Amino acid sequence: MPGWGPGASPGGSVSARPPGADFLDWLRTPRPPALPGIWRFGHRPRPEAEPEQTPGRQLVSGAVIALLVGWLFWSLLYNGFLWGDWWLLPVRALAPTSLKESTTWGTATFYLYYAIVIVLVAVVVGRLGRWPELWRRYSPWSRTRRETTSSASPPPAPTPQEDPAQWPELRAAGEHAVADRLADEAFAGRLRDVDHARLVRAWRSVQSGQLPVETFRRDVLRDGAAAFPHPSGRRDLPARSVPHDLATGQVRLGATLDDARNAYAYRTAGFALGSELLATSLVAVGPAGSGKTGALVRPVAEALCLQALAGRAAVVVVGAESAGLGRADNYDIVIRLGHPDSVYDLDLYGGTHDAEEAATFLAEALVGDLPQASSSGRRPSTVLAQVLGPFRAVHGRFPSVAELRLLLDGSPKHLAALRAALAAAGHSALLRDVESRERQAGQPGDAAPLLVDRLALLDRPAFADFFDTSGEGTPFSFRALDHPVRVRIELPSRSHPDAARVLARLVLAQFTASVLVRGDVSLFACLALDDAAGVVTAESVRGIQSLRSAHAGVLLALRTLDDVPQELRAPLLGAVGCRMALSGVAPRDGQDFAAAWGTEWREIRDVTDRQIVADEPLTKVSHFLRKAITGKAPTAQSVTVRQVERERWSASELAHALPPGHAVVSLTTVRGEHAPPLLVDLRH
Repeated sequence: MPGWGPGASPGGSVSARPPGADFLDWLRTPRPPALPGIWRFGHRPRPEAEPEQTPGRQLVSGAVIALLVGWLFWSLLYNGFLWGDWWLLPVRALAPTSLKESTTWGTATFYLYYAIVIVLVAVVVGRLGRWPELWRRYSPWSRTRRETTSSASPPPAPTPQEDPAQWPELRAAGEHAVADRLADEAFAGRLRDVDHARLVRAWRSVQSGQLPVETFRRDVLRDGAAAFPHPSGRRDLPARSVPHDLATGQVRLGATLDDARNAYAYRTAGFALGSELLATSLVAVGPAGSGKTGALVRPVAEALCLQALAGRAAVVVVGAESAGLGRADNYDIVIRLGHPDSVYDLDLYGGTHDAEEAATFLAEALVGDLPQASSSGRRPSTVLAQVLGPFRAVHGRFPSVAELRLLLDGSPKHLAALRAALAAAGHSALLRDVESRERQAGQPGDAAPLLVDRLALLDRPAFADFFDTSGEGTPFSFRALDHPVRVRIELPSRSHPDAARVLARLVLAQFTASVLVRGDVSLFACLALDDAAGVVTAESVRGIQSLRSAHAGVLLALRTLDDVPQELRAPLLGAVGCRMALSGVAPRDGQDFAAAWGTEWREIRDVTDRQIVADEPLTKVSHFLRKAITGKAPTAQSVTVRQVERERWSASELAHALPPGHAVVSLTTVRGEHAPPLLVDLRH
């Protein structure tokens, strides 16, 4: 069983098989340990190094020569040219020559002896001539047998002590009643792969002390497969577009090609991603139509939504309103910024009550991509903190976009009212911040005008009902990533492209800051940005570097690395553990990837042809005739083998040698295991 196809899931088969048969087959399928990026479901490991294979021409010629040698040996032996008839002594002891000539039994005995000797000779010359290898390689019957053997077949039934459907871990801990209840659910077809992953997660919580064993026992005995449900009550997605394996947390994205540039252990294996790889973050670069969304972002988002339903992950997917990132009912919260029908809102300040932290988020979102902002006399975050802190102290909330714009613009009326309220409340320290803001307004190097210009992008009629700070709306805060939540944020990339980039930077800044202060880091948190153009800044690169320790990661999809400042391209590729170059990348992008992947030692064979100069008259005549017939002078080849250091993938190969639908991917796990750049077909 290759995996769950579109719309299929364990326990939900439409075939005539017994209830629960599909789920049991899925659960019992072997998942051997494998190298990073290999689809482990039903994987058959290969040797790390390619076995030495005899060339076909040499194999055939050797087999023919061995056959002729065996034939010659038997002919000489049979006709008595090899020291007479000594080889007939054993059979003459059983059947003398007179008996051979007079009876049928004697004749049969001699012929049987001849057959035995022929078989022995054939075995010897066959081993010398590698006949078995020739048969395995070129025989159609051998090829058919290999295909039949490698075809999907149900695994052998495990023993009750090893059957995962019997929950041996629970039985080893003495929870036989719980194990029996879950086994009954599985055999009755009521247990699915999401339920299994969710219950395994709950049992891990029991083992770590986060969940009392009494609670686990009570809920499972009462609810069975539906125990410990997701807050949404959903136990699966409406449909699946790619194969998933929740037992390993992997999503299958394609297959690694049987190509000489791929490591031998990876060739023909399925290519998959899991949380142990996404936790090191991933950058994918490819032009429009190369498959970033359909072959990478959407399947990964779907996998993380399944992981969230199993209580293992929290996911935030960000993209344009027209991006195909899955159905809306795949998510718990859908934020459609700039759309009047949106039920949910986005918290402009990330759910924090600290003015300094809120100022950091907002400054990164508004002017983090502007070099002149960082070189100004006052940091933008300091300027924002000078008005956010006093405003919150007076009003008990942060200002709205319009109010913040007026304060930064230096409105005398609003600043005077704020100063008077602070003086009346006795906030002398905050009063000094407001007075300092008034003195700095309009001075050279003041960052407030830059902030005001960018805030004007959000102070538009389309966003009038968003970023509410009065407490009447339903804003989403990244503090909710402590729970297995599924969030989809739609950006107005067509109608307000500049505002969409500001909001994307705000989301990335709030995500990287929020996941670092989570209480439970066992829950994997991931942010997927379908279009990260203009999002990468110096602060965001530093934030991405710190995500690995917090069991979190980001997926950034870019059309080209030109969307990243030149000085940040190498730091970005160095900060992430997984890099993907899709077909159609520009040569300049290929240079950056080639530099990030480095070089390796390769064995190079140089073949040199030199003309043979003849000295003897007869040799000269033969060379003249050979040249007249073939048109080429007689030459001799000289082969030189040397070790040289070459790029793993050159910029030219990445830009021009990748077929459509393919990508070159390098991977790193959170444990530091590496996978070299792999050529992957994302269409299979």
